[in-house]
Amino acid sequence: MPMLVATEARPAGDRLRPHPRQRGVHLPLKVAGAELRDAIEKALEGLPTAKVKAEDWERTRYSPTPTIVEAARALYAGHDVKDIVRHDAAGEHLRQTHAYLLDLAERMRAAGGKAICFVTGVPGAGKTLVGMNLATAKLAPAGSEEVNCVYLSGNGPLVDVLREALARDSVAREQQRGRRLRKNDARAKVKSFIQNIHHFRDEYLKDRLNPPADRVVVFDEAQRSWNLQQTRNFLKRRRKIGSFDMSEPEFLLSCMDRHEDWAAVVCLVGEGQEINTGEAGIKEWLESLNRSFPHWQVHVAPQLRGGEYGAAAALEKAAAAGRVHYSERLHLSASVRSFRAEKLSEFVNALLDREAAAARGLLA
Repeated sequence: MPMLVATEARPAGDRLRPHPRQRGVHLPLKVAGAELRDAIEKALEGLPTAKVKAEDWERTRYSPTPTIVEAARALYAGHDVKDIVRHDAAGEHLRQTHAYLLDLAERMRAAGGKAICFVTGVPGAGKTLVGMNLATAKLAPAGSEEVNCVYLSGNGPLVDVLREALARDSVAREQQRGRRLRKNDARAKVKSFIQNIHHFRDEYLKDRLNPPADRVVVFDEAQRSWNLQQTRNFLKRRRKIGSFDMSEPEFLLSCMDRHEDWAAVVCLVGEGQEINTGEAGIKEWLESLNRSFPHWQVHVAPQLRGGEYGAAAALEKAAAAGRVHYSERLHLSASVRSFRAEKLSEFVNALLDREAAAARGLLA
């Protein structure tokens, strides 16, 4: 019995109405502030006599998805993605995607070689969550070299908020253990885990020889990286670099390619979200791989061949060279942000592609 409480409204005298299609659910009840107590009492009178067991309620399908800040804090504190997502098909898909990425990084480390992996998905499917989970994972077994992994985002405010939240969390946890941790020290540690992609780029523009400290790099919203012209204009205007001959994807890949033995790159990709001037889309990542890095493996979901990504031709060229590996586990098809709206993005895509029969089926 959902209630919409407008505290300053005049009493509406709204009545309880069962939902026409969902058994056991009522239509929203409009309640003024002065009516709230009476509305709750009437609702309780209308409930079935069977009691709800708290344990059964907690074990049922739905549990709220954490905000990205809450999720980051949990992961940084040592929890795993399986601890903080719903225990349904969408949550299981997140766990399978994480397992695939972790296994790929481990195989690159053990056998040598370089791989790039594109994780696609509908809005709100948990791509950022998967990326941060990988960045906090322990990639190397005890006794071997420590593997550094970093989460990179071009969303400056998100980076600032996450860093501050994680630093405060670290200080509070150390206080609970009776230890003192200075906030600046906590911030310095967090910086190695979450970085602004432009700061990462600038660091390795200064040092054109040495490889990054990180072996595994996660690029969030990779489709929004800059093309050659936008990169060149920015570096000339803001960094006083006279000439530059690489797009942002190609330069970022060249940095990771400096590692002699192994490296892994994970690109988190939204559908058709390259909206600002100079954003290159996923096509530029694939064309950079085809042009300059033929020795890299490419791991993608079959969905990346779809028209909304604009990368089909470049992907076919890479596949013809025999280095593309397809897996459904790299596409997150269900939204964990918009619960029970899993078909919404599919419907919008079908509508925009003018696939009338598919759109009608999804709408139903």
